[in-house]
Amino acid sequence: MNRIEGKVVAITGASSGIGEATAAHLAERGAIVVLGARRKERLVALAERIAAGGGKASYRVTDVKKRDDVTRLAQLAVERYGKLDVLISNAGIAPISPLDDLKVEDWEEMIDVNVKGVLYGIAAGLPIFRRQGFGHFIQTLSTAGLRIVPTMAVYAGSKNAVRAISEGLRQEAGEKLRVTTISPGYVRTELSPSMPAMAIPPTAIAEAIAFAIGQPDNVDVGEIVVRPTAQA
Repeated sequence: MNRIEGKVVAITGASSGIGEATAAHLAERGAIVVLGARRKERLVALAERIAAGGGKASYRVTDVKKRDDVTRLAQLAVERYGKLDVLISNAGIAPISPLDDLKVEDWEEMIDVNVKGVLYGIAAGLPIFRRQGFGHFIQTLSTAGLRIVPTMAVYAGSKNAVRAISEGLRQEAGEKLRVTTISPGYVRTELSPSMPAMAIPPTAIAEAIAFAIGQPDNVDVGEIVVRPTAQA
């Protein structure tokens, strides 16, 4: 049974990497995808590619640092397709550096995108999900939050903040809503172009996300970790 077909899925950070791969994969499985990212030309190209393959896609330029942008992305799904089944908060940045470098602006940017961007997604999606009586939040985390290493303290902290928020959300959500976090390891994306040779393709993460979405409504996949076999 294809439990993904017909679901309306909004995705932030959809213009490249994991977001782009997830949008394409879900559309192939019959989902209707609503794409959000800052780069309009990339969104247009992805939506056209999905449509050319027989899928359905809409887009809205979205900066997750702006609450109104995220709200409008979720509203687009409801206005155009009558519902929102899944909201994937995938947008993220990782300007890593030693704490001694005092790159405070980078720290603030990570909090704004990686943490507040997810909170804006919850604020946008939760009222819709409550009204519908169903909905699924998926947040993209990182294995950097599971194994803390030098230069990645703030990035790991931002991802672990979302891990804690998501667990609290899961417990508050009740039996009608689902909450999933996914922690990728080394993945070949624009976020980290210097990834080691062991890095896996973003399609591996897309397939894991599809697995969580495709479960029966009463099954909540809480957390998925996907990493290369060679990663420590």
